[in-house]
Amino acid sequence: MEALFTSTAVVALAEIGDKTQLLAMLLATRFRRPLPIIFGILVATLANHALAALVGAQAAAFLDGPIFRYAVGFSFIAMAAWTLIPDKLDDEEAPRPRFGAFLTTLVAFFLVEMGDKTQIATIALGARFHDVVSVTAGTTLGMMIANVPAIFLGHELLKRIDLAKVRLIAAGLFLIIGLWVLVQTAGWIG
Repeated sequence: MEALFTSTAVVALAEIGDKTQLLAMLLATRFRRPLPIIFGILVATLANHALAALVGAQAAAFLDGPIFRYAVGFSFIAMAAWTLIPDKLDDEEAPRPRFGAFLTTLVAFFLVEMGDKTQIATIALGARFHDVVSVTAGTTLGMMIANVPAIFLGHELLKRIDLAKVRLIAAGLFLIIGLWVLVQTAGWIG
C-alpha cells in the first residue's frame, strides 16, 4: 500500500501545472468531449507508466546495491529541483486534431509523457518499491486525480490554485523520499 499511496501523492502533486495537465486542458478546449479525452489519458498513462515502473523495478533488481540505491535517492532529490521549474506547452507541441478525441489524446499524452518528470518519477518509484503494479496504479491514479478536474474546470482551476505552492509541496515530497532512500541506504535507519 505504501507504493500505491506514495506514487499517487507524488504524481498527483507533480502533475499540477505540468505540461501534460496543460495538454489535457488544451484537448478539452479543442474537442469539447471529456470522456474520450479521459479514456485517452488513462490508456496512455497506463501504458507509459507500466513501462516506466517496469524499467525502474528491473534496473533495481539487476543493479541492486548501495551505489544504485544512492543513485535512486539522488534522482528523487533532482526531481525535487525539477518540480520547482514551471512547465509550459509550446504551440508546436500542441496536437493537431486529425483523428478523434480518444486517439489524439492517447498518442499526444503518450509522447508528451516521454521523458517528463512524472515518467522519470515513475521509474524511480519502480526502482524504490520493486512493485510494478502498485506503482503503475498509483502513478496512473495520480495523473487522473490531477488531469480529470483540469478537463472539466480547466483555466478556472488554475486561477484558484497557487501553482507555486503546489510545486513546493511536490518538491518537498520528492526531497523527503530521496533523503529517506539515502538515509536507509547509509544504514542510519532500518
